[in-house]
Amino acid sequence: MQVAVQLPTHRIDRFDELASAAAIAEVSVAAEGAGFDAAFVTEHPFPGDRWLASGGHHALNAFVALSFAAAATSTIRLLTYLAIPAYRNPFLLAKSVSTLDALSGGRVVLGIGAGYLEDEFAALGVAFDERNDRTDEAITAMRAAWTGESVTMRGAHFAAPGNTMLPAPEQPGGPPIWIGGNSRRAMRRAVQMGDGWAPMPSPAKASKRLHTPPLETLDDLGARIEESREVARAHGRTAPLEYVFMPLGLDMFTNAAVDADKTLESLRALRDVGVTYATMTVPGDTRDEMLANFAVFGDEILPECP
Repeated sequence: MQVAVQLPTHRIDRFDELASAAAIAEVSVAAEGAGFDAAFVTEHPFPGDRWLASGGHHALNAFVALSFAAAATSTIRLLTYLAIPAYRNPFLLAKSVSTLDALSGGRVVLGIGAGYLEDEFAALGVAFDERNDRTDEAITAMRAAWTGESVTMRGAHFAAPGNTMLPAPEQPGGPPIWIGGNSRRAMRRAVQMGDGWAPMPSPAKASKRLHTPPLETLDDLGARIEESREVARAHGRTAPLEYVFMPLGLDMFTNAAVDADKTLESLRALRDVGVTYATMTVPGDTRDEMLANFAVFGDEILPECP
């Protein structure tokens, strides 16, 4: 199993300490040194005040933040978890991705989701009800642009009469695309159009707010993974699919102290239901606290990772 760790670019409340240029560089270098396989950031360009008042958060621009991480490191992968293609023209997103991939030496993984914040969609001038169709369309458009060849394509809100995007990504065909979301449409999108599926913990009481079905237990996760495999078989997919999930207690919704034994137990349990890539948030309200926890991972957890 491979493991990705969140960079604290959402900690705007502690900007100088955790989200500044110096912080991104130091934390990214520490993550690479500890042996994490990827570093990830989230995306919220213009969140609504109601969501912020009920536990939401700001975030740095994902691609600007990852470019700072890329410049400070050499091997760790750079993951968006998750970017929202429907927020923008797909060719603008494709350009950000291809540029970062070319400059980083082919280290990008593009995690995407359909999005769930209606106020953010409204502020960005995008119809919330179109988000799924726009996400599907964006995947096709980005893959076409990443060929580096002329693209002729008409979408719901764009027309490319013959346009070319260079530089092409370092990774042939473009970076892997992981599809986030718990819905069956998200799972089918991953099987049919993506390289990985990233469902996430979702309490039943939060499913309406998050616009995604609940997923509360490992049994729930295992059943959904098996369902995705059945869909893959039905569609003749033979390429492997990454299964991405968050270890319990080290997800974006908790801030528990790092316990090596419990973390390894959680990772093994995820492996047993089919997860291939774990994504986690390492706690710390200061840089020193976070780096100390990274050291626990480097010394005690990642060498024993199942």
